[in-house]
Amino acid sequence: MWTDVVKKRAPQKGKRRRNDIYVNRKTDFAAQLERCQKSLDSSEQEVTIHGLGAAINRAINLALQLEHRGQGTVEVSATTSSVKLIDDFEPEDDDREGYSKVRTNSAIHIKVYKKQLSQVAIEGISKEVT
Repeated sequence: MWTDVVKKRAPQKGKRRRNDIYVNRKTDFAAQLERCQKSLDSSEQEVTIHGLGAAINRAINLALQLEHRGQGTVEVSATTSSVKLIDDFEPEDDDREGYSKVRTNSAIHIKVYKKQLSQVAIEGISKEVT
């Protein structure tokens, strides 16, 4: 039986912006959370969190933690997509040629953005009235 070495290519990313956060399962969650929080605390009006495959749950949790920390000053908006990934299979012996396979994986893109100050004030007043 032949065995192949599988090399997974990194997913293709669009033009990366300063406020794009790509979440994975290996990076410390607290470090990812602090990076997002620092971006929101600076002059950035929004942060976009991207999660792929098994990191989708972590991306959602990250966005929800930011929303909770914001105490009504931030909102979240999510979209989903499918991303094509390429796996290269290289044979261990030289008798055969390598080949590639394309597969799809689920992805999520969550925008965490600051609310307008007037919107925050109106919501605060309506909560006090009820």
